[in-house]
Amino acid sequence: MIIMTNVDPQQIWKKCHWLFFINVQGLIICLRRFELSLAADNLPQAQIELETATNLMLASGAAMELAGSFSRREYEHQVRPTMTPPYVESHNFSGLMSWEHAALIEIWKRLRPVFETMPAALASQHDRFVAAYFSLSKAHKAVCQKFGGGEMGSLRCDQSTATHMLDKFTQNRWQLIDPNHRAATGCPFHH
Repeated sequence: MIIMTNVDPQQIWKKCHWLFFINVQGLIICLRRFELSLAADNLPQAQIELETATNLMLASGAAMELAGSFSRREYEHQVRPTMTPPYVESHNFSGLMSWEHAALIEIWKRLRPVFETMPAALASQHDRFVAAYFSLSKAHKAVCQKFGGGEMGSLRCDQSTATHMLDKFTQNRWQLIDPNHRAATGCPFHH
């Protein structure tokens, strides 16, 4: 068993976020290929793309979990300050500003009608895709909560708690990827 000592929280944060964004880039590619496969009426290929997208979403959630593998004190003193000026140009730094986020939301908006009328042959894989999104969302919220997001706003918005904002984002994204709320298993809003 390898025991890590003197691990730099800043490096953990950065590298795990790099992994997260690489997985999101792969997710975008898979969803575009999913879209093309459906347009070509190639359901077996669409199934493969949606399955791969599901796995990439799960990997993104794992990267997010790993990003939070240090103490709140280390986050507050070593990591959070590097996401504010003068280290970044913006006073409201956020992953929402990334091109990956914009591209993913764009394709989810385009796919919303497809997700609404999902072919029966893809329904169970779509359910797993939605569950993977909720898994990612829960991982993101857990990291945020660990670092005080349930008590204060994010770098982008201090009008409400960061975890409250993440819940709103999850609701909005859920509307895009499961407009019929058919695949509600694992949804944090169903109790």
